[in-house]
Amino acid sequence: MSKKRKEHHEEHVDESWLIPYADLLTLLLALFIVLYAMSSVDAQKFKAMSDAFQTVFQTQSSGGGSGILEHPSLEPTSGDEAKQAEKEFEHDTAADQKKDRYALQAEKEQEQLEELQGKLNEYIAQNGLSDQLNTKLNHSELMLTINDSALFASGSATLKNESKKLAYTIGDMIKAYPGYQIVIKGHTDNVPIKNSGFESNWDLSSARALNFMKIVLKQSGLDPKQFQAVGMGEYHPIASNDSEKGKAENRRVEVSIIRKYTSNKATEVNAAP
Repeated sequence: MSKKRKEHHEEHVDESWLIPYADLLTLLLALFIVLYAMSSVDAQKFKAMSDAFQTVFQTQSSGGGSGILEHPSLEPTSGDEAKQAEKEFEHDTAADQKKDRYALQAEKEQEQLEELQGKLNEYIAQNGLSDQLNTKLNHSELMLTINDSALFASGSATLKNESKKLAYTIGDMIKAYPGYQIVIKGHTDNVPIKNSGFESNWDLSSARALNFMKIVLKQSGLDPKQFQAVGMGEYHPIASNDSEKGKAENRRVEVSIIRKYTSNKATEVNAAP
């Protein structure tokens, strides 16, 4: 009889060690979840998670050794809170993904505009045009500034024959980087126009911007919907009109390639002195 009791006793191996072992594994899992969550910390989510763990630990300490396995799930105080937390998580995830896509697109755009600026600068240097053309890249646009004397005769809005090549070249370069909005602006000095063909500097600057745009579009095959021609008159000088040199600087045509995305890497660069 005693032999039977002994055999029966040996069949029940002591498994009490499984409880603390399982608790340890659960705590390790919770630790890794917390570490993962901290890689993109959200204050509200972190507080909710902290409160949840605090509830578990308080239950353990007050329950006389009851383990986490005895509480396999932590239910929120209400179903509405759970739905709200889920919506916030989905919203934050979508926002993070959008930011990542935006950052990649902004970086690609920066590379394209730097490349285009490099090509323009090379053309300027090879043709000895540094005193008439310069480029500038900043957080909003890549701008090519052209002195009006390189394009038009005094008081005229008709592009010089020798300057049409420049317009064609600019169009061909821009064509390699589709999708950008192009704004062409005409500027004058503050001397009233004395030509019977134009009533004011508004008219002269507008006609110059429009005529230059037409030549750029003529052979490039670019989409006209991407272009705007704007007359700025005398009201946006970049130098003082008190000297002839300043007036010459103010008489200009600007070709602006407008950014679609802003970039933290964008820095202002003047290509030509």
